[in-house]
Amino acid sequence: MRTAVVATLATCLLGLPASVAPGAAEPAQPRTAAVEQQRREPALRVKRLVTGLSLPWDVQPLGRGRLLITEREGRLSLWERGTRRTVPLPAGSVRAEGETGLMSLAVDPGFATNQRFYTCQGSDAHSGGHDVRVLAWRLDVAAARVAGPEVLLSGLPASEDGRHGGCRLLVTRDGALLVGTGDATVGTHPQDLGSLGGKVLRLDPRTGAPWPANRFARSADPRTRYVFTYGHRNVQGLAERRDGSLWSVEHGSYRDDEVNRLRNGGDYGWNPVPGYDESVPMTDRSLPGRQVRARWRSGEPTLATSGATWVSGRRWRGYAGTLAVAALKAERVLFLRFSQRGRLRGVRVPAVLRKYGRLRSVTQTPRGDLLVTTSNGSGDMVLRVRPRR
Repeated sequence: MRTAVVATLATCLLGLPASVAPGAAEPAQPRTAAVEQQRREPALRVKRLVTGLSLPWDVQPLGRGRLLITEREGRLSLWERGTRRTVPLPAGSVRAEGETGLMSLAVDPGFATNQRFYTCQGSDAHSGGHDVRVLAWRLDVAAARVAGPEVLLSGLPASEDGRHGGCRLLVTRDGALLVGTGDATVGTHPQDLGSLGGKVLRLDPRTGAPWPANRFARSADPRTRYVFTYGHRNVQGLAERRDGSLWSVEHGSYRDDEVNRLRNGGDYGWNPVPGYDESVPMTDRSLPGRQVRARWRSGEPTLATSGATWVSGRRWRGYAGTLAVAALKAERVLFLRFSQRGRLRGVRVPAVLRKYGRLRSVTQTPRGDLLVTTSNGSGDMVLRVRPRR
């Protein structure tokens, strides 16, 4: 068993510095250093960059100032120089129900030459029923039409009402594609290595094959070969730190949203059985084997943390090196500072980002701006956030 001090909800709400030392002890940041760090944090400027959206799930830069945007009900849009236009997807290619629909986006690192991008979306299965799938597409040179889809991975579980069918994509620096999945409210999925639900999966985006470095890559079960981590409830965010470490953000039940540092083959402890018992801990240390502790927890109640990105760039000053996490229910962006060893060192919540309602995704552009999507149901937008000079 472990002893850990966790960030309290009050810390998150007030945006005060927090010191947390789960596991092995590490000297806390001196208070004077923490105060000096806060003084260096720049004021932020927010612009309503793209408006007229409905439940935008993700936004990704394509280069040359263009943005690609997904909306949950099934619309794919391209924004360029102040103008947004719909890029039609094949009829019937998206099943939108509850929390599930057209969700995460990832752009291939070679997009400038191959025009390739990836989506994760609800789908009606050819054999009947429905699932969540990871698809590859190509955008034509005029950015007006798509070719595809190529199915990279199907069979991610989806509930009838779409609950816990979320899906987040991330292309890592080594070329792998990470896929964060929900448990589809089936209690056995997170701990079942034969299920793709309640996992972070890792695959080759060129072929759809399991990533060869996965811990279970040689399993007899072809689905298990995709598993990078397991024991998750509903993964909503994925981010790669500058040091190459991989992190996830997860919705809690009525308590304990989590930020986790991912470990190949790691069990993150969600096991809501029998039935679908949401009273169990998010990281249940009574399970067999070893469970990976969360690096940050919200406590009770949850904030509904969602998309995340590591913030980089000198102009961000005191925010540089933090993990920016969007929150739906709490209607804010949290900037979480971790030590190099992964200990939480502070939480900041800028007031300027608490004016726009529910926030879903946060992405950093190559120029260093943050793009944040709102998720209020109507009148949604993409916000551009940058430090004031």
